[in-house]
Parts: sequence; C-alpha cells; structure tokens
Amino acid sequence: MSRTLVVVGNGMVSHRLVEAVRAEDVDGAWRVVVLAEEPRPAYDRVGLSSYVGSWDAAALELAGSRYDGDDLVELRLGDPVARIDREAKVVTTEAGFEQAYDALVLATGSYPFVPPVPGRDLPGCFVYRTVEDLDAIRTAADDARSHRGRAAGAVIGGGLLGLEAAKALRDMGMSPHVIEMAPRLMPIQVDEGGGALLKRLVEGLDVTVHTGTSTSEIVADRGRLLAKLGNGTELDLDLIVFSAGIRPRDQLAREAGLDIGERGGVIVDDRCRTSDPAIYAVGEVAAVEGTCYGLVAPGYTMAEIVAAQLAAGNDEATFPGADLSTKLKLLGVDVASFGDAHATTEGSLEVVVNDAVAGTYKKLVVSDDTKTLLGGILVGDASEYNTLRPMVGSELPGDPASIIAPAGGDGGGIGVDALPDEAQICSCNNVTKGQIKGAITEQGCDTVPKVKACTNAGTGCGSCVTMLPKLLASCGVEVSKSLCEHFTQSRAELFEIVAATRITTFSELIAKHGTGSGCAICKPAVASILASMAPVIGADGHILSGDQAGLQDTNDRFLANMQRNGTYSVVPRVPGGEITPDKLIVLGEVAKDFGLYTKITGGQRVDLFGATVDQLPHIWKRLVEAGFESGHAYGKALRTVKSCVGSTWCRYGVQDSVGMAVALELRYRGLRSPHKLKSAVSGCARECAEARSKDFGIIATDKGWNLYVCGNGGMTPRHADLIASDVDDETLIKLIDRFLMFYIRTADRLQRTASWLEELEGGLDHLREVIVDDKLGICAELEDAMAAHVANYADEWKGVLDDPDKLARFTSFVNAPGTPDPTITFREEREQKVPVSLGIPAVAGTEGRA
Repeated sequence: MSRTLVVVGNGMVSHRLVEAVRAEDVDGAWRVVVLAEEPRPAYDRVGLSSYVGSWDAAALELAGSRYDGDDLVELRLGDPVARIDREAKVVTTEAGFEQAYDALVLATGSYPFVPPVPGRDLPGCFVYRTVEDLDAIRTAADDARSHRGRAAGAVIGGGLLGLEAAKALRDMGMSPHVIEMAPRLMPIQVDEGGGALLKRLVEGLDVTVHTGTSTSEIVADRGRLLAKLGNGTELDLDLIVFSAGIRPRDQLAREAGLDIGERGGVIVDDRCRTSDPAIYAVGEVAAVEGTCYGLVAPGYTMAEIVAAQLAAGNDEATFPGADLSTKLKLLGVDVASFGDAHATTEGSLEVVVNDAVAGTYKKLVVSDDTKTLLGGILVGDASEYNTLRPMVGSELPGDPASIIAPAGGDGGGIGVDALPDEAQICSCNNVTKGQIKGAITEQGCDTVPKVKACTNAGTGCGSCVTMLPKLLASCGVEVSKSLCEHFTQSRAELFEIVAATRITTFSELIAKHGTGSGCAICKPAVASILASMAPVIGADGHILSGDQAGLQDTNDRFLANMQRNGTYSVVPRVPGGEITPDKLIVLGEVAKDFGLYTKITGGQRVDLFGATVDQLPHIWKRLVEAGFESGHAYGKALRTVKSCVGSTWCRYGVQDSVGMAVALELRYRGLRSPHKLKSAVSGCARECAEARSKDFGIIATDKGWNLYVCGNGGMTPRHADLIASDVDDETLIKLIDRFLMFYIRTADRLQRTASWLEELEGGLDHLREVIVDDKLGICAELEDAMAAHVANYADEWKGVLDDPDKLARFTSFVNAPGTPDPTITFREEREQKVPVSLGIPAVAGTEGRA
C-alpha cells in the first residue's frame, strides 16, 4: 500500500518538491496530492514581469507542472485548503474535498504586505503577485489610456518587487512613480552609493522616484486617485500598486495549532519539520529556526531536503543556510549584491569604484588584510557577478581595486581556476564547481547541454550558464565544433567555405573539405547552407534540384510534414493571417474533395491533414492556381509572421501590424536557416500577437516599432530581448535583415535563435554591436545577402509542378504509381477523419508544422 503525501500550495517550490519526491521514490511508495489555490499549474513567479507584453500565461508555466501521464501525482487546481485536522490527518478544501495524509507539506508561500495607508482599499489599488493581479492592472491601465491617452501609476515600495512592478507599468504604456520610505531604492541589496546611481539610472528611463518619504493617504478624486506623500507631494494617478514586501501565509498553520515564529512563518527545524512530526513546511512560509527566506533558491533546497527524508529515508539531509545573493536586470539596469554586501563583518574594508560617466558602481567588501572576499555590490554592470560570487570566503587572486577597475575587464582577469571546488556556481540548484568538474571528468559530460542535464546547473535563472564552457575548458575538454564525423568544421565554418569558394553541391564540398559520403547530420545541414547561399553564389536554390534532393530529410523531400500514420500535411502560406473569402473557399473545397482534416493553427494558418504522397501534387496544383504558395511548414525556414488586427481595426492599435506582418512574411518566405523561424507583429503594447515569444518579434509604439530578438515558445520558453526601440519601417527591416543573415551565417545546426544567443560570446550586447552599430563592418554584406534572397525567391511547390522529374518523386510505390497505400486508415472524430496511427514515433525531421 502506498502512502499519501499532501502538498498544500502549488508554486515553484511546491513543484520542485513534487519533482524531487518522484525522482527519489523509485519504488512508488508515495502517492502525491497537490492542492492549489490558483486556477493554473505552477508557473515561474520570479519571471512574472515577462508576462507583461506577451500576456501569455502558458509561457510562464513550469515544465512538467501538469504531471500528465504520472498516475502517482494528482493535481487539484482552484480549490485551496481551508483547514487541517491534525488528529485525523485530514485536510479539507474550500469546496469540501477531503484528503487524508500520511505526510503533509505546507508550501503556501507568502502574500503581499499592504501598509495601513488610509484609502488602500479604493478601486484602482492593486497588489503585484499573481497572473490575475497583472491582468487586473492591465485592464485598469487600458481603461485609463483609452480615456486619457496617457496614464500615470505609482508603485508603493522601491525594493526588488517594486521596481519589477514599475517596469510592468511602463511596459503597459504608463508613466510610473516609485515611492520608497527608505532613503534609497533597493535598500536591502545596495548601499548609499549604489542607491544613488540606481536612482539616476532609473529616472533616466522615464520613471519618477520619490525616496525618503511614505504615502500618508490615498483619496478618490474625480474618477482618479490622489496619493498624498509624507513630504507634502501630491500625485494625480490612475492606479496604485502596493509592492512593499511580503509576509508568510501561515494562517492555516496558526489555525491548526502549529508553532509560529515571532515575526510570522511556520517554525521548522533544520530538516524543515514543524512542531507536528507529520507536517513539514518549505519555501516562504517556513521559518527555519525563526528566519523566513523570500528567495526561490532556499525554497528549492528545503524541498529537496524534505524529499530526501520522505522518499529516500535520508534523515541526514539538513538545511545548510541560504545564499541571499541576487543578480537582476531591473528596468534594464543591472543590479547585483552578494555575501556581506553592507560590510557588517568586524574589521571589514570597502573598496569602491564609482564611475559616474560609465554609469557603474562597484564595491568589494574584503577582510582587514584585503585578501579575503566577503561580499560586494554591482550596479550598472554586473558582468563580474558570476565570477566574484562563488569566491566569497576565498582568497582573492590580486588587488581588490584592480579587479573592479574599468581596465580590469571581465572579472579583472579572474578565471574559474581561481575558484575553490566548494564554490557554488549555480545558486538556484546549489551546484558547486566540484560537482560540475565531477560530471565532466568522471561522467563524461563534454558539452554544456550534458553538464546541464547531469547537474541541473544553469536550468534555473540561467545566469550561471556562461560559466559552464569555462569549466569545460578548465577541465581540459575541448568542445568539438565538428559538424559530424565527416566534417571537422562547424556549420558556421562550412557556411564561410561555401560563401568563399562558391561550391554549389554537397559532393564537391565533401570531396574538398570532408571525408566519406556523408550522413543524416551533415547532409541536411549542408543542404540548408546551399539553399541559403544559392541566390548569392548563383546556384539553383530549389531543394529538389540535382543532388540537393538526396540530402533532404523526410519533410523537405516531399515538401510536407509527415504525420504519425504516414500521411502528409498541406500548409499554404497565409501572410499575416490575412486571407480573402475566395481563398478560404478554395481551401474548404480542396479539403472536402480530398477528404482532409482541417485545423486553424496558432500561427494563423489553415492546416490540411491526411494527404498521401501521390495526392500532394494534385492538391498543390489547385492551391497554386488559386494564388497560394508553400507555407514552408516542413522546412527549417521562416514559418509564419503572426499579427493582431492593429490600427486598421483595433481601437488600441497605434501601427498597422497586419501590413507589417504581411510585408515581413513575403520578404523572408523561403529563407532557409539552421532551424525554423517564427515571428509576430503586435499593433500596441497589449501584445495580442505574442511577439516576445518569437525568434524575432515587433511591437508597435507611438513613435514606430520595438524590435525583440531570440525568443522561443518551445520546450524551453524564452522571452525575446529588446534590441532596438522606436525605429521606423525602413530601419526595422534593415535590422531584421542583418539579424537573420548573421544568425544563418553563425548558428550551429538545428540551433534555435534563443540557444544561439545564449552561446554567443558577448550575448545581446555583442549582437547589438554587430547588427545595430556595425562593429564588424559586415552589415552591408548581410543586407546584400538578404536582398539576393528576396530577388531570387521562387515558390518551391510551383517549381515541382513545372518540372516532370521532380513530380516523379511523389508516388507511394515506385513500381505502381497511383496505387494508394493500404496501411493508411482513418476513423471519424468530431465530424472529421483522423488517422489510425501505425505507432510511428515522432522522429527528427518530422517535427510539427507551425
């Protein structure tokens, strides 16, 4: 008989606990029941501000948080626990659901602290904690903008969460104020000098800062709010957000009679056990020996300690204390603090470099003999954080001032070799340098992805990922750039070889620069390079021409995506999602005549499923005659440029997003790249097209367009980064031309733009230098390459229909043309035919359509 573990709460720490229990519980001894208050699975609350702009809550969802397919985990959403009967070992939810438990873990987190300000309950006052909070703030902001054009809001609290909230208001098109009682912003993390610079940098971003004062009263005033500050200032506002700190949600524990800390929180010992031996507490609600921690990393550690006790019987696992170091980018400003940042250690010394011109403030706290690093603060530039934080408590390799001086470069020359093995590289998952070295030297992890999979380093906030290649190199591992066993060159190097030599065939390339006859890795990669370069080097760019056809994977070979039952999909291009009634009718007629399953995709296209190989030319003949062309759903190429209706129809739209989306999709159609490309254009900051989850996304502003790059909505979602603001149409297209061609030229095979940027030396700053500032002097070359592509574009399916040799490929049986495949069968579901699968697994080269 399995025992039952009930987890109360469903945040990030709760999810980590369930993951750890399931990983440790190899015999399935525990059944886990998660009781959640919020109506959605666990999501990345740390990244909540990224929800603003995308408005895509699913993008925040933690991987595996639905527990699909795991029979030992039950998740109940939207029904919080109302009471705990410790004697009967039963919890009861607000809906009346009762669940018995053998062990209970409280992971109820915290709630926003709202100071007792008169008027705090007026309409227009909000807190900043959940997706629903942000939805409510957005509604109020949109309403204010629709009536007044420009809206103003205030955030009460100038700490970490307060500045996050201010950024959210600014991204919603509001003019934000920040009100902080302390004499500086982020008083816990930074000192007076760092706070002064931080205030100057934040005010330079159109945020008004009020420090050293409190809010004495909020009153309703002609449909708006009037905030009266302690210094006599009065602010005329549309809304107010309270972000003045958090308090542990310990009400359930109080009512159940558990011991509570003097300042709140459920008292637990170093094994996270409460005063009831059957109940544990983790995360922000837990007061470990009286102290509550408001960061996710200590919560993860607690979760793993409890999992080790319950699932592995390891009573030796204890809470080692918490690393309260933080590295953040708030309103685009780097802020980091680590160790004894405020020099509270007796005899400690402070070494400060305050560069007002460069806009940076750097402080190291060292021992009285200046040899041991105790802590530090970085504002404006936190590039040294990943190197310095693990060195806290260790001897510095040189003079402290030279390490943070402007001439010191990246960490003043400090390398990973200077770090002790016990130095913590990944604070999110408590991974040390020694553990990473062990994975490299003892377990054969010779790539960054392998190290991440083996140790979990870099799978949290991701700030430590840049350290992993350095650790590989320090262990003597030379990360191979070889494309495969047949080419010692990387994909980027092969691209340059083709560009320089103007080689037009795979056979010539491998004869001159490789060995053997090629494989399933190098053939499609080279085929993509040749297709990308064809307009530049004057070659036939059709992927089924000459020996190109034999290089393609299954999808490209038949210009369609193979589905699980051996049939194929037909996906015509619908630029920007804009389509005429006549073309819609043609799609319906084709689907009806050939008996195809139809679906509208998230990329604003119509997919037709269930076509056999021999039907494809007949279907496309009708589509091409109707004016359609290939949507390249099968290719490593541009898929779609999604759009909202923009200023043409929407009352909030400030630019013609549909027109721009159509122009971009027609410009980049057929562009072959290392991986598929997706884009979107939103007509205002409401971001209905979800542009920030795309490889390149465009959001309209009152002055032009904001360009975001290297987003990803796939298995590891990443929001795109802003690379240019308020640019006009011509500049926008020029920057996208450069970005795409630079990515195509330098990325590895099957590398999405998100992971490409992650591994790009210098990251976003270097990318901006290359494509905006033309630091390498290659922008004209990149633009010319794109111009050649645009000038030489031809629809691939029309090229097939016009060529009898290419058409001959489309038959199910070479020796019996036109004979249908008898193994393909269908059944009816929701008034459409769907495949009876042959059990064909999803494999590389046959991935999704859009």
